[in-house]
Amino acid sequence: MHPFILGITGTSGSGKTTLITALLPWFRAQGLTVNVIKHSHHPLELEPPGKDSARFRAAGAAEVMVASPYRFAIVRELADEAEPTLAGQVARLRPADITLVEGFRREAIPRIEVYRPAHGRAPCYPGDPSIVALATDARMDTVLPCLALDDIAQVGGYILAMKDVAGAVSAAAAFSCSRDGATAI
Repeated sequence: MHPFILGITGTSGSGKTTLITALLPWFRAQGLTVNVIKHSHHPLELEPPGKDSARFRAAGAAEVMVASPYRFAIVRELADEAEPTLAGQVARLRPADITLVEGFRREAIPRIEVYRPAHGRAPCYPGDPSIVALATDARMDTVLPCLALDDIAQVGGYILAMKDVAGAVSAAAAFSCSRDGATAI
């Protein structure tokens, strides 16, 4: 099974995180599992300096895992390694029905742009062909599908329709490859 990966993009303060956090319980109510990957340009600090795991990292640990009965986190120092790709990050996660991505703008994945004209910033979609729809609080003059930002069922339903189409395309490609004697994907 190929994971369905969808980016949520937009300018700073547009509501990307708010949309994702509203979608998560909606998807859970549909019986779906969802992973989220958030890219940051800032250093990650999961514990304050001086705490045990931060001290382990500062002392030279390549990876530090913090675990409890409720969750765990792994912090890996990249040192001289290249920044991990989105595909590499997705591979580290458990399989899920949907993986939502905030950030990783240079990666070639379909995206929904969160756009609020009242914020006074230009939209991203005219210069970004990866944007396939807008989640907005205004009427827009565009050929892209415009989803009501405050209608989570509409946005979630659109994402599920995209997932279904992506799955059908993957299945058709696998069938086509197997009929031509190539290895099915």
